[in-house]
Amino acid sequence: MTATDAPVSETAPATPGPARRTLAVFTRNKLALTGALVLLGLLTFCFLGPLIHPTDQIHTDLSQAGLAPGGNHPLGTTDLGYDLLGRLMYGGRTSLEVGLAAGLLATLLGTVYGAVAGYLGGWADAAMMRITDAALAIPALFLLVVVAAIVTPSKPVLILIIASVAWLSPARLIRGEALALRSRDYLHAMRLMGGGGSRAVFRHILPNAIGTVIVNATFQIADAILYVAYLSFLGLSIPPPAADWGSMLSAGITYTQVGHWWLIFPPGIAIVLVVAAFNFIGDGLRDAFDVRLEKS
Repeated sequence: MTATDAPVSETAPATPGPARRTLAVFTRNKLALTGALVLLGLLTFCFLGPLIHPTDQIHTDLSQAGLAPGGNHPLGTTDLGYDLLGRLMYGGRTSLEVGLAAGLLATLLGTVYGAVAGYLGGWADAAMMRITDAALAIPALFLLVVVAAIVTPSKPVLILIIASVAWLSPARLIRGEALALRSRDYLHAMRLMGGGGSRAVFRHILPNAIGTVIVNATFQIADAILYVAYLSFLGLSIPPPAADWGSMLSAGITYTQVGHWWLIFPPGIAIVLVVAAFNFIGDGLRDAFDVRLEKS
């Protein structure tokens, strides 16, 4: 047999890892990609925009109040003379910062609470879930309004207020995941080896429920941004001169009768875009973590 007759071994194509498969499924979802691009654009607009279009959002200038879009004010000015484009950037920072922090905090609290309840099972699970059910029976917006009316909202306080009512839904969701995972063989083996409850929850249950946690976090952030808008619209948000999109929308409605449309549409459209973006991203991540939709 000559050298040319030797069998040629063919190298099998490398199988893509879970992260690459998840990314591939996510990128096939056009709405999810659109949502990610919109979110990136809004983040850039709110946090880097003021470097390109600096404005004074502290001191009022009544001589510039109520100007229509044009000239030095592409989106016009507010009733107090603030440049609306700069105000939209400034208010977007508050809405996004509070929404992101409150959504992530609510997801963290609900995830740990639900995982512990599901792992313990029995009477402990029943008692913890009855507390959750009782809290869910009270409308979240009612609780938010009551708490916000008692304390003076600031960014940290607003984050805690929203997270204190938003953690209930992820708690129930993760509790269901924990109930399904607690009967797995690897958890039985861990108990036989002397592993405790904290190891079971933080080293086994939560890592295996990470897909559900990440998807739920995106929806929690979208809900938190809406809660910020609700409270601001009712006048229960961070006091002036601070601003957010909800307070801008609330102030703009006062001037609808005189035709100041530019006070309503920009903050309203911004709220719709960011909430829709997070929901599209959440849908895409849900599909990406669902192994049944991955191509073999």
